[in-house]
Amino acid sequence: MQTSEAMSGLAVELSIVLPCLNEERTVGTCIKKAQHFLAQNSILGEVIVADNGSSDQSIEIATRCGARVIQVEEKGYGSALRGGFAAAQGIYIIMADADDSYDLKNLLPFVQKLRAGYDLVMGNRFKGGIEPGAMPWHHRYIGNPVLSFVGKLFFRSPANDFHCGLRGFRRDAIQKMDLQTTGMELASEIVIKSSILGMSVCEVPTILSPDGRDRPPHLRSFRDGWRHLRFLLLYSPAWLFLYPGLVLTVLGGMLSIALFFGPVNIGFRYIDFHTFIAAGSLMYLGLNQLSFAAITRVYAYQSGLLPHEPRLFRAMRYINLEKGLLAGAFLLLLGLALLVFSLALSSSFALIGFDNSVRLVFGGSLALVSGAQVIFTSFVLSILGIAKKTR
Repeated sequence: MQTSEAMSGLAVELSIVLPCLNEERTVGTCIKKAQHFLAQNSILGEVIVADNGSSDQSIEIATRCGARVIQVEEKGYGSALRGGFAAAQGIYIIMADADDSYDLKNLLPFVQKLRAGYDLVMGNRFKGGIEPGAMPWHHRYIGNPVLSFVGKLFFRSPANDFHCGLRGFRRDAIQKMDLQTTGMELASEIVIKSSILGMSVCEVPTILSPDGRDRPPHLRSFRDGWRHLRFLLLYSPAWLFLYPGLVLTVLGGMLSIALFFGPVNIGFRYIDFHTFIAAGSLMYLGLNQLSFAAITRVYAYQSGLLPHEPRLFRAMRYINLEKGLLAGAFLLLLGLALLVFSLALSSSFALIGFDNSVRLVFGGSLALVSGAQVIFTSFVLSILGIAKKTR
């Protein structure tokens, strides 16, 4: 490894970033392994320890071992890594945990892939090998496979181990990602944004060993697993809101319209106003999901989570506030008309039949609330559309 003085005036090829919070037992070992790798492969590089407020001897040990220590005030695993990335001078960056669980002497496959032009190189612990005691069974057989499957389904990433803590990337690629998260979900954000931005991604096998800590890990299985899943869903409102919303709105709406005019024979039985109430409720639920899909998509862009302008903005040039208000007003007035008509016939409900009276009252209520939903959503999207100019 080259010292900072030796590197002055020279282009640093590789920065190895280690986030650290009270890792005095292992941080020195990790630094020495990383330095050994750099020296053995004649790579001009640096080891950065991004300290997140350690109260033990981690900082002193890291400094004594020759690492560059960066103090990151904002708490969180993601914050520490982002601080380390910002301080990195290398063309390439490799991140790894400071708990001695990853093979820092065998980083050459990552460097070779980065030199070949890949923007992101993911480690894969399932292909490289997980030593006994290195990963809890529920992480190995439930948590990681499920979350990785969801991530691949939502974002079509080639990565099969979404949460491997050992990965490499180009520094300019990580800058383009404009990372925002502060916690463990940063691991997912990196993979997601690489897919959204169309970056070249590959994976290499890596070995996971039991960590060298004498305390429980910072990771909390359910809390951090839920944060990852929540993040995947927030980044893909199409799967959370749009697709279910379309199904419920179309199927529930068609069935509601058919049942508004009377019973329907579905082959093996008749369905009547009871099904009309259920179908109308599902249709309104679907309409709400479509509203949320549009709003969350725009919000994700406004807050910096999504790097590209949503296609919804282009659609808003044609489906604007005024058209939304007209559609909503039509449904609202239709609902009011049906309710007024049902009120006028209230004394004759016995004559028109209980089923028909339910159709009038529920149909009017459904049209009324649907119209109001369309109007309110149009206003919110219009406000967000104005706010996008500040992005």
